[in-house]
Amino acid sequence: MVFNILISDPLSNEGMQALQTVTGINISVQFDCSQEELEANIGGFDALIVRSQTQVTRELIEKASKLKIIGRAGVGVDNIDIDAATEQGIIVVNAPNGNTNSAAEHTMAMLMALSRNIPQAFLALKEKKWERKRYIGIELKDKVLGIVGLGRIGAEVAYRARGQRMNVIAYDPFLTNEKAEKMGISYGSLDEVLRVADFITVHTPLLKETRHLLNGDAFNKMKAGVQIINCARGGIIDEDALYEAIVSGKVAGAALDVFEEEPFLHHRLLELPEVIATPHLGASTIEAQENVAIDVSEDILRFFRGETVRNPVNIPSLDNELLQKVEPYFQLAEKLGEFLIYLTDEVIEEVSITYAGDLIKHEISPISRKVIKGLLKRHLGTHVNEVNALYLADKRDITFHENKTNTKKGFSNLITVEMKTSSGLRSVAGTLLNGLGPRIVKVDHYRVDVAPFGHIIVIHHTDQPGVIGRMGSLLAKHAVNIATMQVDRSDIGGDAIMMLTVDKHVGEEVIEELLTLGDIHDVKTIDF
Repeated sequence: MVFNILISDPLSNEGMQALQTVTGINISVQFDCSQEELEANIGGFDALIVRSQTQVTRELIEKASKLKIIGRAGVGVDNIDIDAATEQGIIVVNAPNGNTNSAAEHTMAMLMALSRNIPQAFLALKEKKWERKRYIGIELKDKVLGIVGLGRIGAEVAYRARGQRMNVIAYDPFLTNEKAEKMGISYGSLDEVLRVADFITVHTPLLKETRHLLNGDAFNKMKAGVQIINCARGGIIDEDALYEAIVSGKVAGAALDVFEEEPFLHHRLLELPEVIATPHLGASTIEAQENVAIDVSEDILRFFRGETVRNPVNIPSLDNELLQKVEPYFQLAEKLGEFLIYLTDEVIEEVSITYAGDLIKHEISPISRKVIKGLLKRHLGTHVNEVNALYLADKRDITFHENKTNTKKGFSNLITVEMKTSSGLRSVAGTLLNGLGPRIVKVDHYRVDVAPFGHIIVIHHTDQPGVIGRMGSLLAKHAVNIATMQVDRSDIGGDAIMMLTVDKHVGEEVIEELLTLGDIHDVKTIDF
């Protein structure tokens, strides 16, 4: 069989060699095509390889009648409509590891250039100025490097920083003390990292949770003279707050490779002598460009040989008969995982999923992947999907169990998800109600009936008169409208739970006020 591959963005020649040497592969290279030209031509191709320039839209995918796989030579897949590809049964693969070394090295280069004022000193020389005293730097040895986000790149930066004899402290939602000890670094909460670090480098994805993670409040927690590096994603740092922190003297300097809006040419940060910057060069090395092209090319060849691809970013299409049986539970499963992770800020150690009722007759692994995806996506965002969820959980030392039971507990179908952390167990159970869809029916040992959509407030309190009234009055003061309310208690006057669905997001200010009302012990908000 002959497979036709379209390459629509420039790739490293060395990276394409794996495809060029295989018989039965026809390669067509079409750079700088208009979207209309791509849509007209795509129908004859079995595979498409892109970088970031080509926009793989739903319209393009719907015209790709033969397309079986899309390869993204790089990490981000923002330019690919993943949902549309999945609906059409098209597998999408990327190359998440190819630029790890490049990005880590660039981070270290920025760290060293920042500590020794290298760009500023060079520019002074270009202006015929010999200013040795002005550009006295500081040594990295014995300084504390705070790493926010210890994924592949963050871990590589940690290893390199230890080689510079720096003391490394890291925060990551999946990092434990044991893991940190094995790496020879210290574990800290985000606040601890901010307080003690001399240099702070961020390596997290850009999510709702991490946007402006380093903001004015965060800078206030840092020690005076701290220096900041961002070679991860624009938007993690509030650029205006960083400017104010540098002008005030709180932050001594910053090295930036990524920005909220690119090209980044006119922001006032570039006017500050304490700031050095590069135009998004973290993955711009010959080796990185070769590696991502090689990785995606080899994955496409694996697919055509009928082997398992290594870096999928969506789920392959399921057998139609199986899909019809399990697909109704997908949304419920993901919502249960998404809900449960918001009940704790601690590291997940173990996850157990128990299926009861009609579910035990079916293949449950696709449903379990949805649960794990929901658990992980609070911290990993779109990086986690149904295909790589179990892999990512394993990489974070999360033990995973599936169980089936004949005990229905009054429901025709029931999914119970239990999560173990260092503080103990938390659990949530849900079901599908005929005609009504997903419902959360149990949180820990409390019975409830809540649709897992929109904005939810979970309040743990003592069962005492007046608690509900005070809570309602406070929310009304902040114009928060309660749509539904569920209450359950362990016994009269004992521990109790309130679950409220409300019409808008509830911020930290409201949560803090709720905790001052008396008899309210814990408040969590979930925004589905």
